[in-house]
Amino acid sequence: MDPKIALELVKRGVTLLFLDVPQYTLVAVDTQMFSVGPAFKGIKMVPPGTHFVYYSSSSRDGNEFSPIIGFFIDAGPSEVIVRKWDKQEERLVKVSEEEEERYSQAVKNLEFDRQLGPYNLSHYEDWKRLSNFITKSIVERLEPIGGEITVECENEIVRNTAKMAMEEALNKQLKVDNSATSVDKSKRKGCYYTSIPRVVKCMGISGQELTSLNLDKTQLLETLLAKDYGGSEDFLLGELQFAFIAFLMGQSLDAFLQWKSLVSLLFGCTEAPFHTRTKLFTKFIKVIYDQLKYGLQKDRTDETGSALLDDSWLSADSFLHHLCKDFFSSLLDGSVVDGDLLKWTRKLKELLENNLGWEFQQSSAVDGIYFEENDEYAPVVEMLDDEAPVV
Repeated sequence: MDPKIALELVKRGVTLLFLDVPQYTLVAVDTQMFSVGPAFKGIKMVPPGTHFVYYSSSSRDGNEFSPIIGFFIDAGPSEVIVRKWDKQEERLVKVSEEEEERYSQAVKNLEFDRQLGPYNLSHYEDWKRLSNFITKSIVERLEPIGGEITVECENEIVRNTAKMAMEEALNKQLKVDNSATSVDKSKRKGCYYTSIPRVVKCMGISGQELTSLNLDKTQLLETLLAKDYGGSEDFLLGELQFAFIAFLMGQSLDAFLQWKSLVSLLFGCTEAPFHTRTKLFTKFIKVIYDQLKYGLQKDRTDETGSALLDDSWLSADSFLHHLCKDFFSSLLDGSVVDGDLLKWTRKLKELLENNLGWEFQQSSAVDGIYFEENDEYAPVVEMLDDEAPVV
């Protein structure tokens, strides 16, 4: 890179100054991970905007690592984010305003320049595709008190919700039950995700109407958009991206459960994609396509989340396969479908077929509907007196 251009990027870019970080600690921003060496003091040339910073402390020999701690930032041009390593708590903490101002000025005077690793701008497009709906207001709305996202604070959540075999496998991968006991859970809580009901319950309606509401989640989607997202489709997509990043990079099981709930909600809509929310579903399919395309890359040089996107949750009997199968069937067989939505749905289908070997043929030639026993994503069946079941 031309020295003048590089200097301009250093001056205009965001700088992450991390002081006293022990050697072998893994420090990452977005899709890029660094192994801390003796001279490491942080990362420079980070494009202004929203980013996810995360790290994992290491044993002295660099062979064992603690659960990841991560946090979102939203920084402007030339901003300096200063954190200092706390040896006792083994985490990065904020410094006083006076120290922050002093260190920020030193960074702007290029005093730390040789000790800062450059942000690889060639990977920035990957990050933008994964985070283009995440705004400062979304981060402020969803992040935990104190901003830190870590599986260490999720033990109680996991015990109450992780029941499926796939989630139990993730539980073991993340070593949730072995998390450090030093975390003060009274001060550090989980993220403030939107509550997404898995089953729609409504008093005063017939069993057939209740079954219909659970077969098609369009009405639930409309209710949540109006009540929890202020009518903004982009806020919902921002939460979907926030949860995916917190799961994939921050190794948060709570985030995975929220991502799964939002994906299940949207894939469970059969009416909205054709009529009221065509643009939302086009953007949603693009978001899912970019998330899975990135997560399924086999040739990435970094290790961000690669251990989590494995066959344990992307196998042919996973929740995602069932959801995609039904959604593709209803959309691709539709008589009138928006061109962009159809194009991106086909791209997603091809991605899953080519990368995972999934097949989306219907298992029943009679009615095209098939659900395994104990499938949590099967529709609610309401038994009516003296009548056949309504599905």
